[in-house]
Amino acid sequence: MSASISQNQRIAVIGLGSMGFGMATSLKRAGHAVAGCDVSAEAVARFVKDGGAGAKTPAEAAKGADIVVSVVVNAAQTETILFGKDGVAETMPKDSVFVSSATMDPDVARRLAKQLEATGRHYLDAPISGGAQRAAEGELTILASGSAAAFAKARPALDAMAAKLYELGDAAGQGAAFKMINQLLAGVHIAAASEAIAFAAKQGLDIRKVYEVITASAGNSWMFENRMPHVLDGDYTPRSAVEIFVKDLGIIQDMARSARFPVPVSAAALQMFLMTSAAGMGRDDDASVARMYAQVTGVKLPGNK
Repeated sequence: MSASISQNQRIAVIGLGSMGFGMATSLKRAGHAVAGCDVSAEAVARFVKDGGAGAKTPAEAAKGADIVVSVVVNAAQTETILFGKDGVAETMPKDSVFVSSATMDPDVARRLAKQLEATGRHYLDAPISGGAQRAAEGELTILASGSAAAFAKARPALDAMAAKLYELGDAAGQGAAFKMINQLLAGVHIAAASEAIAFAAKQGLDIRKVYEVITASAGNSWMFENRMPHVLDGDYTPRSAVEIFVKDLGIIQDMARSARFPVPVSAAALQMFLMTSAAGMGRDDDASVARMYAQVTGVKLPGNK
C-alpha cells in the first residue's frame, strides 16, 4: 500500500443485504469511515446501530467518499446506482473509485466502466464469491479487473474485504467473465446435486447416509457438500436464492449465443432453476431445485410432505 492512500478511507457501501452488510462491517472493523445505503431503511438503521453512518440515497453516501462499493444484484441495479436519480456519479469526487461487485455480462461491465471513467472517476470490476459469513469475516474471494489506478485507489477496501484477491486484467470485463465461468459451474453443480439427492430418495436410500458417502467419494462437489444439508434439514431459508441462478445462467446463455459457443449442460441446469422458480420457489434457497424434483416425482424429502 502506498503512502498516498492511508488505511483510513471514507467508503460508501451501496446495498446492505446479506453480503453488503458483512462487507460494510469488515470495512468499518478495519478502521475506515463507512456510510451505508440501502432501499431498506431497516438495513440502514441496523448498520447505524452497529456503529456505521447511514445515508438515504447513493448520492448522499458517495459524497466525499474515496471508494464506493456497490453490492447490488445485477447490471441494471448497478447502472441505476451509478447514473440514475440520486446516483453516485453525481457526488463521487474526481479520482475516486467505484467498486462493482454485481455479477453481470462482461460487455455491460465494460460499458459502465467506460461511461464512468469518462467523468474522471475509476471503475473496478470486482465480482465476489464466498457467501455472507465470509463477507462478515472480511474473507471473500474477489475476482477483479481494472486499471492500475483503480486497483491502487481501491486497495484499502479490497484488503479489508478479501482473503483472496485475484487481479485478472487491466480493464473491466475480465473480472465479470471469470465470475460467469464460476457461476456456470456453480449452477450446474447445484442442479446436479439436487437431482442426485432426489433420485437417491426415490431409490429408498437414507439420504443422510448418501450425503455422508458422497462427500467422502469422487462424486462430491463443493456445492453438493454446501447445499445438500439444506435439503437434509428441510430448511430452504434463502442463503442464495433460486432467482440468482435464473439470472446468472441466463447471462451465460446470452454470452454463449453471442460467441456461437454451445453450452448444453448449463442450458439444462437453467431449465431446472426456471422450473423451480415457476413452481413458486424463486425466492427460496437454490437447493429448492431438489424440492422441485420431489414435487414432480412424488418423492418425500424432509420438511416437504
